[in-house]
Amino acid sequence: MSGFEIFVIGLALLVVLTLVAGVKTVPQGFDWTVERFGKYTGTLSPGLNIIVPFFDRIGRKVNMMEQVIDIPEQEVITKDNATVTVDGVAFYQVFDAAKASYEVSNLNQAIVTLTMTNIRSVMGAMDLDQVLSHRDEINERLLRVVDAAVSPWGLKVNRIEIKDIVPPADLVEAMGRQMKAERVKRADILQAEGQRQSEILRAEGAKQSQILQAEGRRESAFLDAQARERAAEAEAKATQMVSEAISKGDVAALNYFIADKYIKAFGQLADSPNQKVIMLPLEATGMLASLAGIGEIAKATFGESATSAVAARRGGSVPSARATPNPPIPPQS
Repeated sequence: MSGFEIFVIGLALLVVLTLVAGVKTVPQGFDWTVERFGKYTGTLSPGLNIIVPFFDRIGRKVNMMEQVIDIPEQEVITKDNATVTVDGVAFYQVFDAAKASYEVSNLNQAIVTLTMTNIRSVMGAMDLDQVLSHRDEINERLLRVVDAAVSPWGLKVNRIEIKDIVPPADLVEAMGRQMKAERVKRADILQAEGQRQSEILRAEGAKQSQILQAEGRRESAFLDAQARERAAEAEAKATQMVSEAISKGDVAALNYFIADKYIKAFGQLADSPNQKVIMLPLEATGMLASLAGIGEIAKATFGESATSAVAARRGGSVPSARATPNPPIPPQS
């Protein structure tokens, strides 16, 4: 092989090496920094890029996608001197590859250290109850502080989450007893409230029942009074009519009035549930005489037919009375 051929082959190899060294393909989601003689000169974006071969070289290959970092466990002393074990997780994304590459030496270690320090600062200013119940507030305060601290590094912290907060075993036991006592207290309060409502409802029911009973008795007394008033008016009317008849010399009306009362009294005596034997007094003939007086009044008023009807009823009611009726009993002065 001649020297010219060797020269051509060497030149071809040099061209190939130059193309390989000058053409760079950056994958999606990454940015590459370019250094010339050790100094940062630019950033290559995803796709096909050309650099000056043999003078420029790739410095850092920076991941521009969102990344997650675990925050290791650490013990934190709260404001009320309670010791708790805390761990977490942080999500961040690089938006400036040059700053992330040259502003901080170890990016992940810097983020972890800064987050752990701020966890101790934020949670140390809170009581144990606040630490356990205000986790969202802790996350928000951590995100605000850490994001402001890492912004010079070309980063954006999107989220910081506290994963676990583990109090000591004795504190867990004490909180369990406290929770049980609180639940028992609430149960007793609810039970007492239910009993109070039940007593109130029963009292209201008894009150309404007494009111309705009183109204019923009032209505009944009112109706009874009206009935007695009407009966008294009827009695007074009948007495007045009898008195007028007597003043006119009509003694038969008085006999009718007395006989009516007499018969009603015997009817009440016969209707008595404890009465088995009825003994008629000797004055029964007076009642029969009164019936005879009633017959005379009916005869004088309605004629013979009415007299016959009265006699028939008298015969059916008192079959044993066949003696001649006594004359009407004159009123006693």
